[in-house]
Amino acid sequence: MPGCVCCLRGERGMNRRGSGVLLHITSLPSAYGIGDLGHAAQRFLEILADSGQRYWQILPLNPTFPAFGNSPYQSNSAFAGNTWLISPEQMVADGFLDAAEIAEPPSFPVDRVDYPRMIGYKNTLFDLGFERFMEQGSDPRYEEFVAENAPWLDDYALFVALKEHFGGRAWGDWPVAVRDRERETLRNYATELADRIWREKFLQYVFDRQWKRFKELSRALRIQVVGDIPFYITYDSADTWSNPELFKLDEQKRPTVVAGVPPDLFSETGQLWGNPVYRWETHREQRFSWWESRIERALSLVDMLRLDHFRGFVQYWEVPAGDATAQNGRWVDAPGRELLTHLARGRACLPIIAEDLGYITPDVHAMMAMFGFPGMRVLLFGFEGEIAENLNAPHNIGQNCVAYTGTHDNNTVRGWFEHETTDYQKDLLFRYIGRAVSADRVPGVFVRLAMLSPAETAIIPMQDILGLGQEARMNRPATTKGNWEWRLRPDQMRDGVMQEFAGMTEIYGRR
Repeated sequence: MPGCVCCLRGERGMNRRGSGVLLHITSLPSAYGIGDLGHAAQRFLEILADSGQRYWQILPLNPTFPAFGNSPYQSNSAFAGNTWLISPEQMVADGFLDAAEIAEPPSFPVDRVDYPRMIGYKNTLFDLGFERFMEQGSDPRYEEFVAENAPWLDDYALFVALKEHFGGRAWGDWPVAVRDRERETLRNYATELADRIWREKFLQYVFDRQWKRFKELSRALRIQVVGDIPFYITYDSADTWSNPELFKLDEQKRPTVVAGVPPDLFSETGQLWGNPVYRWETHREQRFSWWESRIERALSLVDMLRLDHFRGFVQYWEVPAGDATAQNGRWVDAPGRELLTHLARGRACLPIIAEDLGYITPDVHAMMAMFGFPGMRVLLFGFEGEIAENLNAPHNIGQNCVAYTGTHDNNTVRGWFEHETTDYQKDLLFRYIGRAVSADRVPGVFVRLAMLSPAETAIIPMQDILGLGQEARMNRPATTKGNWEWRLRPDQMRDGVMQEFAGMTEIYGRR
């Protein structure tokens, strides 16, 4: 990985080029409705290692919920793990379930996540596992986990229990004494809801235990896991409830302004995201302790981080709460340089990839250069406008960046070619590569262009390695249904599926 993360690659000598695959864990095959940390995750690590890869990039690991469209970028916690990723097989191996209890799972779709059915089934298993855990008595490893993570775990588990107790209402609609965290009231509820709180702490413990096992294997195979964290926090989360002073909220704990992006060529009214905006002066007064805890927690799980919406660390667009569009917002300066300087202090390196897609001002690039952060280049954006000057065109990609064919927000390369390109773009692509090719060959062309590019790192979505169409798209921005559902079929994990990609890895010096 380029930039300041090179200290992670001592075994690589002078060869700094590398490559990897973008695939979220939910997209792995599993008999239990959603990709998890069981056999398929371990097998995929082995496939990456066998094909000479160095990186596995995933999406945020935080909890997901139907109320947020199952998006990993809209979570009720910036610290907790996504317990839907818990492997039932591993729960059996750890003695929390009996093999017979997972022997006959429902018939789930093999290529999609059916979230309602999966959630119902896994909650049943989690109830069984928690009951058996309570019967087994004390567990020193559990007690150690709870103690070490108490600064975020206590509030998170209580938040989950309270939200369920109050019928799923947002915390701003809870009784005032609970909303405002009156100590005696919270103590009473903690007693009343103790079983639900313990259950949530147990599940976080199980997730942590399985994740550590996964990371031990990734280290043994020399595969570095690239994580991802959103810039903003969801309003209805344990973070805003337990730290309201860190966000621009009024006396009733409602946002006074919300996040978004201004109108541009793609949207006349901008994008209204609705997340609460940080009260940066309070973060500064607290010496950025919340951010420091957040980054430390994330880096305890992964080897490096992609920071989503990196430009928000320089300037962000805030919109008056209640506005129907983002048109009436304004740009506000953020203390990103001060924050990142604080985070970098005392570290050998700060392993960060800056998501710098879209309209990026020179001050953002200046801050990236100051810290040595690599940016992102996406080849699907490279065949727009004047290709000779397009920064995402393969010939303009620099060394200190990560080259992608596409990201989780793009269509697949084949889906793009078949459904989103103009005749002009197709002709431009054919002239660029020197020949016309059929739709089924286009993904391979893009993968090759990314791999041979000067970028020190190339990360390719698994869908493009397999040459899949738009049915395999992960997310459609600005939509709330049908996203985050795509999964690899078991036959797509067969031996040899990465053989051609492994050849490119070797021939272009990324092995």
